[in-house]
This record gives sequence, structure tokens and C-alpha cells, in this order.
Amino acid sequence: MSNTITEAKIFSCMQSKVLAQKIADAYGTHLGNVITSTYSDGEFQPSYEESIRGTRVFIIGSTNPGPENLMEMLLMLDAAKRASARHITAVIPYFGWARQDRKDKPRVPIAAKLVAKMLETAGATRIITMDLHADQIQGFFEKPVDHLFASTIFLPYLKELNLKNLTIASPDMGGSKRAYAYSKALESDVVICYKQRAKANVISHMELIGDVTGKNVVLVDDMVDTAGTLTKAADLMMERGALSVRAICTHPILSGNAYEKLENSKLEELIVTDSIPIQKESSKIKVLGAANLFAEVMQNVHHNKSISSKFLM
Repeated sequence: MSNTITEAKIFSCMQSKVLAQKIADAYGTHLGNVITSTYSDGEFQPSYEESIRGTRVFIIGSTNPGPENLMEMLLMLDAAKRASARHITAVIPYFGWARQDRKDKPRVPIAAKLVAKMLETAGATRIITMDLHADQIQGFFEKPVDHLFASTIFLPYLKELNLKNLTIASPDMGGSKRAYAYSKALESDVVICYKQRAKANVISHMELIGDVTGKNVVLVDDMVDTAGTLTKAADLMMERGALSVRAICTHPILSGNAYEKLENSKLEELIVTDSIPIQKESSKIKVLGAANLFAEVMQNVHHNKSISSKFLM
């Protein structure tokens, strides 16, 4: 019996086409051919236009809302399973619905767990994702999960900035672990913002724990949605004597009037990845590519090599 590893095939969901093409280029191959038919009522059907029997397929697509992005990933997985692919890896740069990772009040769903079960039921035999909202979401899966850290993308950029009196900040208590990891890598101080919410996406009160006087501050978070927390934290820190405030956020959701908030804030720069395509350009937004990270991990997964270095902050 031959031990030759057949070439993997890479396919893309519609909204992640740009990133998927960059990943395929970095991987050294081309995107597989998928045609999506759409009915007049909005229902759609993806179709693989080449054989994938017995192969490893990587299906690239972030599952950020609206629901059609998750639905397309599920349909692509199901189609690959029914086409007898040997290994089906869902490459999900941004794992959507992840903020619902627990019951924080009675009679609410745990959406992150539900999504994990749906992905596995649809046919995923492995998950590759980046900067989950909560590390424990990996435990919602029965299949292997490769949870990559975007710090391998952000840290070189931060070091190139060569900021003096650098301080890393967490915009909330939940992100303190991430902030401490960055501060250890950069040998810097840490401050933490304490916030209280009136409701989802609405902050009623924010306080700063730590001193930012004369410091160049970098806020670190996994995502930026309405940009309310970041801009409020940046303005607060500048009022407390910071020299500058930047923010690193892996996933640029940027919903509602987020762009307007960014432009009107004292935030000097928002640094993100292309896990989600940004809706419009902004002089304050710097996009760093994640394609090389995913391509390298996909190569190593396919050839059964270690990827542990991409798990480190």
C-alpha cells in the first residue's frame, strides 16, 4: 500500500472568497471550483464541480452573522460528506455566535455549543479557527480543534512600531488573560478597563484600573463590533494622560455606526486581520493578512506535522 499523501483541495464560501484566494496562493495551489445556485426566494445550493472523493478538503468561511454565512458552511460540509471526501476541515477564521458561550441568564440558548454540534453533524472532521471569543468553546466539539492565535501576526507589527513606554490594556476583565500574554511577549505593563453594561452593546459605566500617564497604550481584544468599548476606553485613557492609544482586534465586525465612532474617537489606529472583510476603508484601520498563518497550518495539518507554535501567544 502506498503512503503517498494526495494533494488537498481548498474551497471557499462566498463571503470569504478574497481571503480564501490569498490562502490558496500562499498554500501553493488554486481554489477548487464551486458553483452556487440561488433560488428567487433566497435559498441557495453550493455544488462542487470537481471530484473530491477520497481527498482532504479545506472549506474556508467565517460564520459571522447574518445567518447565511453559517448556513453556507453547513451546506458545503454536507455536500463534501455526501461526495465521499476523506477528511473535511472547516477553516473558520472568525467563529461567529461565540459570544453566546454560556447561560448568563435563564431561558437563553448556548449558541456556540449549538453551532459546534451543527458543524460536526454536517460533516466537519476537524476545525481550524483563530482567536475564539472564549477558549472553552474548543470543548464544545468532539472533533479536533486547532485554535490559532493572531498574536503571531500582531506581535511583529507592534515590535516594528517601536513604541516607548508601551502599556498593554484589556478593554474588560474577561480579556485580561490575553492582555497579560501580550505584555509578557512585549515586556510591558498592563492596565485593565472595568465596564458595566446596561444591555448588549451599551456601556453604562467604565473605569480604569492602572496608570497610563505618559504611556503609549495598545488595547487588545478578540473582536470589535460596534466599537463602543474601544472608543470609550481610548477617550478615557487619553483623559488620564496617555500619549497615544491604539487597538488590536482580530475580527473586524464593525457593525452599526462603528466607523463613525472610530473616526470621532481619540483612537490613533485600529489594527485588525482580514478574517472578516471590512465594509469600507478608513484611515484609522490597518488590516494585517492572516493568509500565511492559515496556509502554513493547513499544510502542516495535511502532512501530519506539528502546529503547536501557532498556539503560543
